[in-house]
Amino acid sequence: MRIPDGWSTRRPTLADQSAILAVLRASELASTGEPDSTLDTVREALTAPNCDPARDSLLAVDPAGEVVGWTYLDNPTGSDQEFVEVFVHPDRGEPALAPLLAAQLDRVAERATEFGHPVLTLSAGAIPTERRWIGTLRAAGFDFHKRHARMRRPLTGLPAQPPGPPAGVRIRPVRPDDAADLRRFHEILEAGFGALPDHQPSTYEQWWERVAAEPTVAWDEWFVAEVDGMPAGILQSSDRMLDQDEGWVRYLSVSADHRRRGIGAALLAAAFARYAAKGRRSAGLGVDLANPTEAARLYRSVGMTPVFEADIFQRTVCAAG
Repeated sequence: MRIPDGWSTRRPTLADQSAILAVLRASELASTGEPDSTLDTVREALTAPNCDPARDSLLAVDPAGEVVGWTYLDNPTGSDQEFVEVFVHPDRGEPALAPLLAAQLDRVAERATEFGHPVLTLSAGAIPTERRWIGTLRAAGFDFHKRHARMRRPLTGLPAQPPGPPAGVRIRPVRPDDAADLRRFHEILEAGFGALPDHQPSTYEQWWERVAAEPTVAWDEWFVAEVDGMPAGILQSSDRMLDQDEGWVRYLSVSADHRRRGIGAALLAAAFARYAAKGRRSAGLGVDLANPTEAARLYRSVGMTPVFEADIFQRTVCAAG
């Protein structure tokens, strides 16, 4: 599908970060009522493993020369599960929706060949009120797959010390200088998320490469739950929402043989207390509502409520001949 007459597309560079962020935040404001992204969000997308801005990302430029659309592909491990993001300015960018998606479908077929997969499963997210985008996805062959929720809780009124963990459980910060501790942390993370159909498994080396590429890592916000001296659960935080005074839980995972003992709630309590001690106003996370561990129930039990929900759509893309 062609971009409208008078419009153009070009590849982004890091110099475009501010223009991209303006589109991204306008899109988020229109769809969810609040902007959720930062310059770090844009930089991370443009510098992520397996995302070459010169091939895997694209800007849409309107006849006035303004950047009004942005798309990029996300598949850091080169697996057969890929994610496409397409954002347009809600007032001026909608004519670019379908052309940007069409361009990425062609690129995904090329990437399937490059990654050595005969077929890739391509996912895309949409807020239920984004009817134009959902129509564009369905017209391009995507079908509804599942629903995802963004959850949050305020941190006001927390006790000075988090409640004690269950008997026999100890919550401590991760030991960033201990390679064995980090490897066990990664093992528990992978085991916990491996049951999710869209999870992209990673080796320890791939995971560590992504961690090392983060602009900042607050190790005191990463926690390990020990049972009888052995790691049984982990919580990995992220600095992605610092500009909004929000602590962010990126991953929470408890070993299968230690679930339903209050370990997940204890890890969250420790993280919430640490965020609050640093002056954060809230704690947030994203959750797959189809998660077989019923993670959303745990999050509600510790005071988190949905801010908005997003639907995930999927289609398969065959490798380019």
